[in-house]
Amino acid sequence: MAKWECMVCGWVYDEAVGDSDGGVAAGTKFEDIPDDWVCPMCGASREDFEKIDG
Repeated sequence: MAKWECMVCGWVYDEAVGDSDGGVAAGTKFEDIPDDWVCPMCGASREDFEKIDG
């Protein structure tokens, strides 16, 4: 499972954890998140996230 970082605020989306408050179940790959999902910390769009290496 990968991790993705918001380039606006630094919040990390962990595919293994998901975003239960945002309606994204644990184990959901980033590319499978709904298009209208936004960063729970700052409201940035999916386009503002970059995959974290490692």
